[in-house]
Amino acid sequence: MLKVYHALFESIASPEKLFTAFEEFRRGKRSRPDVQEFEAHLEERIFAMHRDLMAGTYKHGLYSAFTICDPKQRPIHKATVRDRILHHAVFAALNPVFEPLFIAHSFSCRKDKGTHLGVDALETMLRKVSRNGTGSCFTLKCDIRRFFASVDQKILMQVLSRNISDDRVLCLLENIIGSFSSGYPALNSGKGIPIGNLTSQLLANVYLNEFDQFIKHTLRVKHYVRYTDDFVIVGDDETILKNLLLPIRGLLQEQLRLDLHPHKVTIRKYSQGIDFLGYVLRPHHRVLRTVTKRRMFRKLHEKAVASYAGLFSKESAEQSLQSYLGVLSHANAHRISQQLQNRYWLWMNNT
Repeated sequence: MLKVYHALFESIASPEKLFTAFEEFRRGKRSRPDVQEFEAHLEERIFAMHRDLMAGTYKHGLYSAFTICDPKQRPIHKATVRDRILHHAVFAALNPVFEPLFIAHSFSCRKDKGTHLGVDALETMLRKVSRNGTGSCFTLKCDIRRFFASVDQKILMQVLSRNISDDRVLCLLENIIGSFSSGYPALNSGKGIPIGNLTSQLLANVYLNEFDQFIKHTLRVKHYVRYTDDFVIVGDDETILKNLLLPIRGLLQEQLRLDLHPHKVTIRKYSQGIDFLGYVLRPHHRVLRTVTKRRMFRKLHEKAVASYAGLFSKESAEQSLQSYLGVLSHANAHRISQQLQNRYWLWMNNT
């Protein structure tokens, strides 16, 4: 039976919670001009937010948009400092409500989860189903097409309202969710959540938890792992995996108004290598995806050259190197790690 939460608004709107949300938000951002400007009038701004929230007059502002390559192009929508502080307060209050509802093998944007644990979990499933590489093992790997831009805001509000009966919280969530339009002409209004919002990370998991529960409890799939809009199902029978596609598409389209990406639905043998979250998993080893490796070398080269020219600090370039070495430590990549460190030394010394 679902637990319904009634009195959540004060845990979002109180000055104490808003000040705490600001402290969380400004980590790593204190040098940014918009953050400094807000902090210069911090008490005045926080108490004004509190008054607007309590009066029900808070209106979410507009977004500034830009694009990143991650490695494919992704549109990012950045809210104002004021709104991002509210996002932190909302996340802090609502994440404990929804976190217990999520399945264990949903790994995106959750505490004590993440990409590496997601890859570890998939590898454990592959080894179990294949009996350590000795038996037949297949994966069905899918990607949801334009997930963030396609989320149906009305359906999302219906899902949220099953666990939240506090009308003021629901109105606030509707304010935040309705502040965004995906901007795709092919999509109707009332679609999308912005990738740049902290709240979108939680809302994405809330929305796709409907799909997770269908996979686990209706289809009774035992070996399933999801990271945001990418998911993998592991089994020992290729035909059974193929037969799952019809009910999966049906649930996504009929209940969530989502579609699978037509070019990113694959069924592969474990022996062929399973590509997931930047790594390729094989029966007896794990390697880094080739495009990930190339991007790593390219980006570190760019940063090292910029550091040598005085555009970045040496410490910043060193942090990037250590971050990449951390990624490589999760694969059979000792030789690549040595190559990366050697080239970094050459780049930093311009030789």
